[in-house]
Amino acid sequence: ALENKVVKSKVGEKVGLPCCHKIPSSESLLNYRVYWQKNTTDVVLAYAEGKLISTHERYKNRTEMDSRDLTLWISSVEIMDNGSYQCVVQQLKHSQNSKVLCDETVTFFVTADFSTPNITTEVSNSSCESTEMVVTCSSHGGFPKPKISGALNNVSVIWNTSWASESSFSLYNITGKLRLNVTKDVSITCSIEYNGFVKTTSLPLRKTNDCVVPTQPLSYNVITASSIIIIVFLLAIILAARYLQRRVCSHCCKSQDSVEEGVKEYTKPPMSVKVTSKTSSL
Repeated sequence: ALENKVVKSKVGEKVGLPCCHKIPSSESLLNYRVYWQKNTTDVVLAYAEGKLISTHERYKNRTEMDSRDLTLWISSVEIMDNGSYQCVVQQLKHSQNSKVLCDETVTFFVTADFSTPNITTEVSNSSCESTEMVVTCSSHGGFPKPKISGALNNVSVIWNTSWASESSFSLYNITGKLRLNVTKDVSITCSIEYNGFVKTTSLPLRKTNDCVVPTQPLSYNVITASSIIIIVFLLAIILAARYLQRRVCSHCCKSQDSVEEGVKEYTKPPMSVKVTSKTSSL
């Protein structure tokens, strides 16, 4: 019987991969050959007539097989253990050739947890109407290759995604970037999905309230016109001051001349009266 079974485990755990046959209680492992192999090429371990006859170098001291249900136990799971495994069971008979009882494939998915997604923002431009920013979501140290998804106020967004890993069986780092034009306060959500697991982080994004309009430098024409106006205004003040000063001085001089004439008139000698002889005789 051919069956496809799926087993999942995390790095460092102990996991059991089930076989397709169980030895009856009336029999023992002495009557069987059992092969556990990976990707149809590498023999993980093999038993014949109850004895261990082969063990893969990479699985030494990390694997064992149950003598009754033939489960393959792997301890301290590694990323390299990820893959397809086959359990092949043959029954040994003295009078006949060995008989294949079952050949079953088990798909083993190894998982390494990613870190909780970290969201950061960088404001590139801000005005009264909107705030332009770059949002970055990153996570690291996980397996297998993940997907990144997100939402802006529950509306799906598409991240510009990049991955980093030394090989297909190494831990992954993932980074997603978004360029947003925020016109109001919103909430951004970032989710990392891998092998049926999901890790999510949310962050509120607030539009900045910096509405100060920067002052523009005055143009050359404006500066020139302003200078001319100021100079004309100052000249007008100076001329007006001089005109008032002259008028006041002129008025003072006229008043002084009138006073001097009055004084001269007052100090004139009295006119002499000549008495003629005719008058005397009268």
